[in-house]
Amino acid sequence: MVQNLQRRVRLRPVDLARGHGLSTQAVRNYEEAGILPAADRTAHGYRTYTPLHASALRAFLALAPAHGHRTASAIMRAVNEGASDEAYALIDASHAQLLDDRRTLRAVENALRDLEPVEATACAGMFIGPLAEQLGIRPATLRKWERAGLVRPRRDPLTGYRVYDEAAVRDARLVHQLRRGGYLLEQIAPLVTQVREAGGLGPLEAALTDWHGRLATRGRALLTGAAELDAYLRERG
Repeated sequence: MVQNLQRRVRLRPVDLARGHGLSTQAVRNYEEAGILPAADRTAHGYRTYTPLHASALRAFLALAPAHGHRTASAIMRAVNEGASDEAYALIDASHAQLLDDRRTLRAVENALRDLEPVEATACAGMFIGPLAEQLGIRPATLRKWERAGLVRPRRDPLTGYRVYDEAAVRDARLVHQLRRGGYLLEQIAPLVTQVREAGGLGPLEAALTDWHGRLATRGRALLTGAAELDAYLRERG
């Protein structure tokens, strides 16, 4: 009864757009992309929407901050095409990604916490062999990290040998800890850059706090998106 009444209510594109700060063209674009169900047309060809379309728009706008525009669009298309299992799989993937990001953050925090102050003997400089032995890795691994820009030893002017000063030892130990935590080299590079620009590990605390905040925001957005999508699914019947 309520659904039948809702379907008889007619809304214009501007009625959907007005409450969300959207243009009417954006609403039409969402319909053409399959994010909204197909609209009926008047005898003159004008689109007419219903409260169900308004619910679909609310669901999409809630899903987008949590999943990103592309995935949110795919979720809504799957729902509108009756492929609910596909939509649920996309949602599960976003939750899994958030969980993986939380594990990554913990790995970074553990790596930083496990770092001990560099010994005074290292401050004068270490050669590649002793440093590799101290870290329990091969010298070739240190050379690989150097090629990736993660470690920057200087060269001895007489011998040409690599010499790792205090900063280079710090970077090598940080990369080593992060690699043990499952980080890829391309993921480590921005963090090492932050350490260098900050002049050490201490100033990274603010960055980690911000990272925690962004993950919490995404978690809340996932909950909000799920609630709006559930409401839309109930209205679809």
